[in-house]
Amino acid sequence: MRGLRSRTDSIAVPLNSAVETEKAQALLQTFSTASLLASAGLGAFCLLADAVLSSSFIQQHTWLRAVLDNSVHGVIALWSWAIVIGLRKKSDFYEVLLAGFLASAIDLDHFYMAGSLSLKAALNLPRRPPLHCSTLVPVLCFSLRLLMWACRLKDSWCSLPWLLFISLASHHIRDGVRHGLWLWPFANTPPISYWLYVTITATLPHLCSVLMYLTGTRDMISTKHGVAIDV
Repeated sequence: MRGLRSRTDSIAVPLNSAVETEKAQALLQTFSTASLLASAGLGAFCLLADAVLSSSFIQQHTWLRAVLDNSVHGVIALWSWAIVIGLRKKSDFYEVLLAGFLASAIDLDHFYMAGSLSLKAALNLPRRPPLHCSTLVPVLCFSLRLLMWACRLKDSWCSLPWLLFISLASHHIRDGVRHGLWLWPFANTPPISYWLYVTITATLPHLCSVLMYLTGTRDMISTKHGVAIDV
């Protein structure tokens, strides 16, 4: 009996060591060369997109400016989520597109609050619409996590709260350049400096990855993908 226990313990030690090694590799790969280059590309995209949006031609056409500005929100979110999870399977592309869609859909609350489809009314609201309250970002993400736990959804859905976080946070940070962050019930923050916005946007995927690692979500996603995530 003692020999069997000793043999079992000797097997458990290498297994535990292998698991810890895989976790360490997953964390290191969060800052791999490919992911850092992708983040640099994301920062460059922000600079290029804002340069295009500031052109006199686009500024003179309200609808065009609004559509392009909203599209930039979507591209930043899908690019950020692609950095977080990598693109290995067809389902990854669906997740990336979902992140972009959610980031763009946030602006629909402008029309909801205006009670009209008029772009002029949506852009001239007396106060900021509800989904632009930055306090809601952690509340919504945590609520989604609790709902998933209550419904006992499969581990394949475990990344959904983090996807929502990337979509909401990237949108709010970009809007913060003009309006600051609305931290209800506290006061608004001052407008975020432009270069701070670019820096935060480029590093947000890595922050998200580290938080996912610390909460064990990356381990579940690695199991779903069959390998440690390499972004």
